[in-house]
Amino acid sequence: MYSVVGVRFKKAGKIYYFDPIELPIEQEHHVIVETARGIEYGRVVIGKKLVDDADVVLPLKKVIRIADQKDADVVEQNKKAAGDAFQICLEKIKQHKLEMKLVDVEYTFDRNKVIFYFTADGRVDFRELVKDLASVFRTRIELRQIGVRDEAKMLGGIGPCGRTLCCSTWLGDFEPVSIKMAKDQNLSLNPTKISGLCGRLMCCLKYEHDNYESAKEEWPEVGSSVMTTDGEGRVTALIVEERLVQVKNKETGKTKRYSLDDVALQV
Repeated sequence: MYSVVGVRFKKAGKIYYFDPIELPIEQEHHVIVETARGIEYGRVVIGKKLVDDADVVLPLKKVIRIADQKDADVVEQNKKAAGDAFQICLEKIKQHKLEMKLVDVEYTFDRNKVIFYFTADGRVDFRELVKDLASVFRTRIELRQIGVRDEAKMLGGIGPCGRTLCCSTWLGDFEPVSIKMAKDQNLSLNPTKISGLCGRLMCCLKYEHDNYESAKEEWPEVGSSVMTTDGEGRVTALIVEERLVQVKNKETGKTKRYSLDDVALQV
């Protein structure tokens, strides 16, 4: 077992575990840690706890120190510098006539690297752009191509539901989403109805999918014959969230909804 704290570096970013050593670290504290990118400033979202060996990536890096006001000021200065770098990079992209869309710019806490995030339809030869940027910023340059889901996560926005995008507010990791999830939930397969701002299937299709999967064990299949209080019929639809079964009566041809408990599968 390891004693760890969970740290996030972005609002809805992935949580990474670090060794708190003997520091009096509590949830919502800001800390300085060493990562693969260098020295970083993050927020503790999970207080000290014990986790199994399988839940950590070894060797477990230690928290360097609890952040103070000077560190917070550095972060704000880096954000301002990143905004300036964004404008400079836009100009350079135009000069080199590159087919790419700049999404975000980020400085590492120690300013050892500046990262430019962009989207593009295909591969982009940005070698000359990197040389230009390196001559301007005099530090390590990284251009990272991201997908449309990551772009939506960085930029944020309002989803079709009227709420702020899940990916930009709380969703740490993207999980695979398939069209089968929409079919299982009897949703319209119209792309405009089941796609998010990123143009991909909405992440929320995954939220209730496990309930629909487990429901298959106790629910009749669409098309199967069942017995209801009004006689024999054929299942035409399942309304899982309301525990209702829509049945077309064999004799009358009328369609009616019944509680799951009032429907018996015909053998």
